[in-house]
Amino acid sequence: MEPTNFEQLYPSNTRKEEIGKTISIIKTGRSAQVIGIPGVGKSNVLRLLAYNKSIRELHLGTEEDNFHFIYMDFSEVRTRELFDIIKFILISLSYSLGERELFSEQEAVNSFIKDALSFKDELILSQALKKSVDYLAKEKHLKLVFMFDRFEEYIPNIDDKFFLNLKILRNRVKFSFTAIFAVTRPIEDILETALFGEFYEFIVGNHVFLPIKDTPGLAFRFSYLEKITGKKGTPKDKEEIERITGGHGKIAKLAYEIILSGENDKDLAALLLSKKSVRGALFEIWNYLTPEEQNDVESGDNNSFLEQVYLLDKGKLTIPIFAEYIKALPKNPVKTGVTYDPATNEIKKGEEIITDKLTPSEFRLLKFLIQNEARICEKDEIIANTWKDTKTQEGVTDQALDQIVYRMRKKVEDDPNKHTHIQTVKGRGYKFNS
Repeated sequence: MEPTNFEQLYPSNTRKEEIGKTISIIKTGRSAQVIGIPGVGKSNVLRLLAYNKSIRELHLGTEEDNFHFIYMDFSEVRTRELFDIIKFILISLSYSLGERELFSEQEAVNSFIKDALSFKDELILSQALKKSVDYLAKEKHLKLVFMFDRFEEYIPNIDDKFFLNLKILRNRVKFSFTAIFAVTRPIEDILETALFGEFYEFIVGNHVFLPIKDTPGLAFRFSYLEKITGKKGTPKDKEEIERITGGHGKIAKLAYEIILSGENDKDLAALLLSKKSVRGALFEIWNYLTPEEQNDVESGDNNSFLEQVYLLDKGKLTIPIFAEYIKALPKNPVKTGVTYDPATNEIKKGEEIITDKLTPSEFRLLKFLIQNEARICEKDEIIANTWKDTKTQEGVTDQALDQIVYRMRKKVEDDPNKHTHIQTVKGRGYKFNS
């Protein structure tokens, strides 16, 4: 039968170590975070688990039939309200059952959805999700794994009810419910604890960091490109691409497409850097870095997080062409101000919109400081205005506020050690200068 999903074509040993670690986490009833830099293949890992039976069999053996993986791309619902999020989860659950040809189970879930949607009520829709999970886990004995791809795109609009709902589902069926989140950074580093505290014990520290290169997966992508183009590069071409890209999935694929199109050059790096598509992929990585991390990669300083995501190895970049790209960037840029645009509800640094780099609390906090520029904002005043919900305020101590400001400075200041924009006023609070 012709495969219906591209991921079915991958060899079973693709991302073997990382998928193995992810499986080992969810088998204990915990939830996992698959973490990697842009373009390294986080989505691919989740889709492999959802659609590649041979990979599931390799890692789960005889238990493979008991596990049911539900893939969801959360970039599709990044600005939606919770009602739409729950509906999206239910629809994804139903669709996944149909793909696995569990048609009676799909029919049952569809009936729950149909009944709930007629009321157009968030609470009733939540009940439909609970009924679906109860039915599949308790009656059909399936272990459900909700997989949230591109989850960081949803984070700017998240509230604590999202993780509360996950905890409720987990409490109903215990070890038969887990989740996998594909993110660019650990959730606990980009989201305040108050927003995911209900699910804290199931998610924090369960990290699976993706190396830049996956040899079996890259070999498959090269062979697949050869198949669909009817052309073939030389072993030397592939070796040079792997060397100069570090085996980075997206950039290596783009490079081989360029080679197969007939373009070649003794200076492969120069050829690739002349291509808009390659520069775009490299910019995604550069833009992903905080100003502090950008300084570290330019200066060759050690950075523990960038070592964890395999971008640095002992202070040296693992993607040689990225190093060349950075060298070509304009030097000594003019320092830019940080501003809030009420018309678009965006925060900018110069012309760059940085809203998406900020967590919801960081955005509200920075917006408040900008709107009160040049005056000292007391800590109690900041907390009262940034966290207006009384229950949420109770979880924000002075120390917690200091930690949020510390993380925010990494995203805003040109040098986080020199507080140009967000100044501490000892014993009182903070003052903002654009």
